[in-house]
Amino acid sequence: MTTKRIGMEGSFAIAEAIKLARVEAIAAYPITPQTHIVERLAEFVANGELDAEYIPVESEHSAMSACLGTSAVGARTFTATASQGLELMHEVLYVASGLRLPIVMTVANRALSAPLSIWTDHSDAMAIRDCGWIQIFAENAQQAFDLVLCAFRIAEDLTVLLPTIVHIDGFYISHTIESVELLEQKVVDKFLPEYRHPYPLNPDKPVTMGAFGPPPIYTETKKAHEVALRDSKKVILKVWQEFGKLSGSHYAPVESYKTEDADVLLLCMGSFSETAMMSIDKMQAEGQKVGLIRLRLWRPFPTEELRQAVSKAQLLIVFDRALSLGGAPPVCSEIQAALYPLKTKPKIVSFVGSLGGREISIQGFEELINNGMNRAKRGKLDEFEIIGVRE
Repeated sequence: MTTKRIGMEGSFAIAEAIKLARVEAIAAYPITPQTHIVERLAEFVANGELDAEYIPVESEHSAMSACLGTSAVGARTFTATASQGLELMHEVLYVASGLRLPIVMTVANRALSAPLSIWTDHSDAMAIRDCGWIQIFAENAQQAFDLVLCAFRIAEDLTVLLPTIVHIDGFYISHTIESVELLEQKVVDKFLPEYRHPYPLNPDKPVTMGAFGPPPIYTETKKAHEVALRDSKKVILKVWQEFGKLSGSHYAPVESYKTEDADVLLLCMGSFSETAMMSIDKMQAEGQKVGLIRLRLWRPFPTEELRQAVSKAQLLIVFDRALSLGGAPPVCSEIQAALYPLKTKPKIVSFVGSLGGREISIQGFEELINNGMNRAKRGKLDEFEIIGVRE
């Protein structure tokens, strides 16, 4: 393994991964907080450091539409967006996954309007959770670099051929300078071979792509898509295992932190997981049996891994960073559905917080965990609580 450690912001680390992946087509529209990614890639292309077609478009809808075309002809394709931009390309996301086009996209998660916010939560990620893409969450710049490289290998596997999103928390990862270990080009080339679409659009060898789906075949195509997405987990595990041997960075669909003797577990996603780790350290030092569960893989949902991770816990505190207005918080509802069939399972307490980028400190997570334990003792399990609301 040969690496180079450099201090850089998360957006630049992602751009470095795209360059090392030898991406051939980039469709770009600027939107805070992902803009630094495509700006950096524009520099690489303009300076001759990356031999790629760089397509500046007039909207995010056009960005994803351009990606459909470049991926369909067999080019390794990338784009990035956030928040309202992700919503503007929403309808095209379903086309990309339905056509089995292995586009890779980074989403710098950001709150949805209205009211207008440029700060981070997971409302944009939850709004597109059912679009048929593989979806992975990173917690820091190093993970973003690693997981973007893995995303191409996963998406382009001939048994997968599904578009893939790597979610990063806007500003917390995209604009924060961290120490990142970059792999050398020869190492990445060995890990990520040249992409060849098995059925590319080619005027000399015409194929039909995205044809009309009448009722007698539509259900079967959706069933095939569902099976492919669920089966992709086998490839995801294989790729992460291989990447771990190559780089020393190991990933899993559900990752645990100090859960061995924990009766109470906190579950969260994204960069706040690292703040939560420090709360766990502090509470364990005080003698409390608490631990942390982090969801790395969001789609396909890691049901079996989750069940295993929480099998010995008495209480699971789920922390969502988005609302499902009028219903249960999105991550918690997934957790409840996954654990429902089990005869023995932990009690579940649901919290929502950090909406629109509101901070949660180490002390804040400690208070959240203690609050969750108190609610469980009182039997208050039927409703979620939004933390830190000023009333």
